[in-house]
Amino acid sequence: MTEHVSTEIAIIGAGVVGLSVAEALLAQGHEVTLVDPGTPGMGASYGNAGTIADYAVMPVGSPDVLKNLPSLLFDKTSPLAIRRAALPALMPWLLRFALQSLPGATARNAASIAGLLADAAPLWEGLAARIGGQTILQHRGCLYIYETANAYRAAEKDMAYRRTHGISVDLVGPAELARMEPGLPAVDGGGAYFPKAIFLSDPGQMVALLAAHVLKKANLHQTRAEKLTRQIDGVIVEGPGLRLHARKVVIAAGAHSRALARQAGDNVPLDTERGYHVEWDMPKPLLSRPACPTSRGFYLCPMSGRLRVAGTVELGGLTAPPSPHRIAKLIEGARAIFPELGAPSRDWMGFRPSIPDSVPAIGPSRGGVEVIHAYGHGHIGLTLAPVTAVLVADLVAGRVPSRDLTQCLPTRFN
Repeated sequence: MTEHVSTEIAIIGAGVVGLSVAEALLAQGHEVTLVDPGTPGMGASYGNAGTIADYAVMPVGSPDVLKNLPSLLFDKTSPLAIRRAALPALMPWLLRFALQSLPGATARNAASIAGLLADAAPLWEGLAARIGGQTILQHRGCLYIYETANAYRAAEKDMAYRRTHGISVDLVGPAELARMEPGLPAVDGGGAYFPKAIFLSDPGQMVALLAAHVLKKANLHQTRAEKLTRQIDGVIVEGPGLRLHARKVVIAAGAHSRALARQAGDNVPLDTERGYHVEWDMPKPLLSRPACPTSRGFYLCPMSGRLRVAGTVELGGLTAPPSPHRIAKLIEGARAIFPELGAPSRDWMGFRPSIPDSVPAIGPSRGGVEVIHAYGHGHIGLTLAPVTAVLVADLVAGRVPSRDLTQCLPTRFN
């Protein structure tokens, strides 16, 4: 039986972005209904590296990545790889990605990302305080690790560029790195320390607190939104067992947003990065802050009661099963750093919504402001959730957004 309901604002997607948008709109007195087939917050919002990465201004695509793209894509163990069976479907996306990896495009995209990241940390602190999650926030910064002297020297240019975008970062030598994280093996290179980065000791717990806070006032329909239809007085959202009339709709369904965007009249080149993590339960952490061995493409994350090793990029769509060799590569890499690790306690795969320029789609649909896009955050969805919420709340209220959204508009691809 189909349930017929109505609401002021329907948010499609109950991940950290959709929940953050809901929290902001509820605080302004709006009626909100969430539509998501899963448990709120338990997709990529749960399985990430847990870092509020104010420093992550660089897009995935860059001249260096473009130069090495063929070898990266077809080495199934590289930090950026592709499932070969998915290549035909991915070709249009990959062509756009290659163009966005040229020097001029990379600079524009980095500037756009930096503008969005500027106050992500204080917005997260405010959100955590409102939902009772302050103790989950850890203010110890984050490390990039360079295992060789050549890699450390090459990092100087990268960090100098990030500083031009307002990023606080200190380069530390091997001795200082060892003092900061004595559990890590000695390296010949050094590290880059981002002191303002905030770490969530348990992102799943944080998002669960956010969901509980939101669902005190918002409605939730646990079904998949499959169809959008504009009407004179709003939008109809339909899915199994549901026909929902909303005055406005926010598409925040992450990697599942592309088909809904097309129905709204916007052809956004959204595809899927399949992200992985492996966890080892342990009573005492092996390090005190998240650390990324840059040559290996993953993060070592000392979460509550466990070590999570998260990262790498695999382009491969939404339907294929997890790739065992990707999980094995994470285990191998983690043991190269911590040889005492035994069998992992669990592993996980989730879907990141990825756009070729690494800039999320935030803004009204070409067809009208009754549909607002809020997805495509790639690796920084957790970081940008409260930022996106502020921008969507501005759009719903008819206010001029607090940032220039020109480079974020979903219509930039049409």
